[in-house]
Amino acid sequence: MTFSAPAIPDISQTELSTRLQQKLDNKTKPLGSLGRIEALAQRIGLILGTETPALESPQLVVFAADHGLAARGVSAFPSDVTWQMVENFLSGGAAVSVLARQHGIGLTVVDCGVQHDFAPRPGLLDRKIAAGTADALEGQAMTEAQCDQALSQGAQLLSNLPGNALLLGEMGIGNTSAASLLMSRLAGLDIVDCTGAGTGLDAEAVQRKIGVLRQVLARHAHAQTPLQALQAFGGFEIATMVGAVLQAAHERRVVVVDGFIASAAVLVAGAIQSNVLQRCVFAHRSGERGHALMLAHLKAEPLLDLGLRLGEGSGAAMAWPLLQSACAILSQMASFESAGVSRQDEANPNPNPIAA
Repeated sequence: MTFSAPAIPDISQTELSTRLQQKLDNKTKPLGSLGRIEALAQRIGLILGTETPALESPQLVVFAADHGLAARGVSAFPSDVTWQMVENFLSGGAAVSVLARQHGIGLTVVDCGVQHDFAPRPGLLDRKIAAGTADALEGQAMTEAQCDQALSQGAQLLSNLPGNALLLGEMGIGNTSAASLLMSRLAGLDIVDCTGAGTGLDAEAVQRKIGVLRQVLARHAHAQTPLQALQAFGGFEIATMVGAVLQAAHERRVVVVDGFIASAAVLVAGAIQSNVLQRCVFAHRSGERGHALMLAHLKAEPLLDLGLRLGEGSGAAMAWPLLQSACAILSQMASFESAGVSRQDEANPNPNPIAA
């Protein structure tokens, strides 16, 4: 494999962290009264390397591909839905299209390996590696060369996008199975705890899905490293996303992580370069079984918990205004000095009237 992960330095222990905290503490409010928005503001400031972070030209990228394992009945929908939803994204009718438009977020769809030939048009990048991955129950989902190509293309396409924030989205019938497999292998969890209904399987179908995934894990017991697991389980959209996440982290862009599949890509990227996680903001806790455990493994605290399980990047787009608010608090909210407001200790120098 020729792909080499870029350098991603530690940004956690810096003087900037202290200055950001002092700035937040000096705003006209009781200490810590904006709760997790203050932690979010500090994280964004650290990622962007400034006490006055500004989010510019945010890019929501939907990585799309098909999965050979879908033929095993692991999804409630046929594979054709992948390309049909790509068309829906591009025509502006999908949830993520609506949300990106609402919030002024640039939307790009990347064909990483969809079983369909799309007509060229604005907003679509053709990075097709093959018409879907191979069936992971029969062999590796992708060859080493294909995995390398996906990672490299992800890094390259990210470098060509403007802005300082990447919002992750995906589309691919069968990709919750790939995400569950990656989670089980890399987080060391039983596949039962990593597997849910995906696009809407009933309880019996979920049990069949678990049975298939257990066989896949046994088939690829040798695939223990992050890249080995990625190659064994797929998919092209997840691997391309991993490359984009690594590059975004290298460039110190804010990475806004959507749901279960996007988190699986970050799980892989973080296993390759642990400092990736410092650049990530986790948008929400998905309703997909396993996501809460994955977030716990990543030591991630999501911003929202709305029972979302759509994917596409919809949760990332919904959380976006919170990031904007965090930046506005840092840059626009008055300090005690500038507003002429007394601090708590100045207003009440004798908090214990009995002692006085």
